[in-house]
Amino acid sequence: MEQQPVTQEVLRTDITGMPLEWIDYRDAVRLYHTQQVAYVCGTPIYQIRGGISAKTGQRSIVEISSIISTYGDSVAAERNRDRYTPPLTNQTLFRRDANICLYCSKHFRASDLTRDHVTPISQGGLDSWANVVTACRRCNNHKGGRTPEQARLQLVAVPFKPTYAEYIYLKGRRVLADQMEYLLTHFPRSSPLHKRLTVHMSSDGSPF
Repeated sequence: MEQQPVTQEVLRTDITGMPLEWIDYRDAVRLYHTQQVAYVCGTPIYQIRGGISAKTGQRSIVEISSIISTYGDSVAAERNRDRYTPPLTNQTLFRRDANICLYCSKHFRASDLTRDHVTPISQGGLDSWANVVTACRRCNNHKGGRTPEQARLQLVAVPFKPTYAEYIYLKGRRVLADQMEYLLTHFPRSSPLHKRLTVHMSSDGSPF
């Protein structure tokens, strides 16, 4: 087993295998001890050592896998996911667009990026996933309060609202290869994220 740092997040799913959230090792251990874990997927990522058992005199060890399935009301959660609109933050927006300015196509650090409204708020545009893109400061300043057409700019990709599973990926701090492979099975095959991340997986085994 390749031991991961305890800061590595675990992907929690419901009993049907639908992704729910990222949890830390403390929450994972709690789920194991309360017998809420139905089954595990992925690979073991670390072992957590507990106290000494009064009965056996042995130290308890919990082996945590990268993906764990838990009991719960999956039907209600499924209905909520179908109607779910993820919270819009710059962190998840920039990750959706791979830290690329969707006007000049260049890659930037997050600190050099901004949120741009394709249809400006001043012209009736909404602060929503379908109307915002990642833009570098130069392109955003040039565009100002205009539409791309008015500013003679062209989008290199169409903005879109992530699905629930895609949003789980966007929130992940360090997604392991087996976690990414699992999440991809829940992405729409037509999704820009599905295409981009599939290419990444085939060329690079590093965390996402």
